[in-house]
Amino acid sequence: MAGKHPVLEAMKAGRSINKIFISNQAQRFLIQPIMEGAKERGIVVQQVDKSKLDRLVPDLQHQGVVAQVAAAAYYEVDELLARAAERGEAPLIILLDEVEDPHNLGSILRTADCTGVHGVIVPKRRSAGLTPIVAKTSAGAVEYVPVARVANLVQTMEKLKEAGLWIAGADVGAKEGFYDTNLTGPLAIVIGNEGQGLSRLVKERCDFILSLPMVGQINSLNASVATGVILYEVVRQRQQASKAKGAATPASPASDHA
Repeated sequence: MAGKHPVLEAMKAGRSINKIFISNQAQRFLIQPIMEGAKERGIVVQQVDKSKLDRLVPDLQHQGVVAQVAAAAYYEVDELLARAAERGEAPLIILLDEVEDPHNLGSILRTADCTGVHGVIVPKRRSAGLTPIVAKTSAGAVEYVPVARVANLVQTMEKLKEAGLWIAGADVGAKEGFYDTNLTGPLAIVIGNEGQGLSRLVKERCDFILSLPMVGQINSLNASVATGVILYEVVRQRQQASKAKGAATPASPASDHA
């Protein structure tokens, strides 16, 4: 979406906007209403060279303003937890700590849908948003897996803890392999940035750290691959726990008579 007035109207209409790019050559009095509207709505604004705007929308008159509109609506964190409660399941949430590659986000959403994840949480800054590339890479999963955007990932982790979830961070430096960890309870899994892994503050707030076994020369996995491996271990453990519970507590004959 490009142009001062289309972007202003999109904000007034409540459209989900990932980010607004503004030319660093734009006159302040022209962009002031957009800056103020973005601040009120918590939308990230980035000043860039006019040449970048030209590349983003080569066929449009952008007037120094381009908005990256979300391919799907964002949700609130409480809605993700409510989704788990409606299903009668222990919450399973994915948090992405500055995962910036849209292809990774799309792949993670696809795996999240396949493994029954109740939602994905991303920060507003330094993170991929719900762009058309993400939607395409997700193979349609963007329509089924709710994504929440938050201003502060650490504060969101504390909120999830208050709701009864354990926070597990994925990091190659962990001493204990994730196969040895009980993943059947209410759980939020934090996946770090493609290059730097988990940020310090995020890692410090995790209840425990998960590590995937590595036997080759490369000591880390792609973010989306690591997410998939961990999620399927969660699925395996939860299915085993469910079968064991069913075998241990057979239905009473009296239960058929209300």
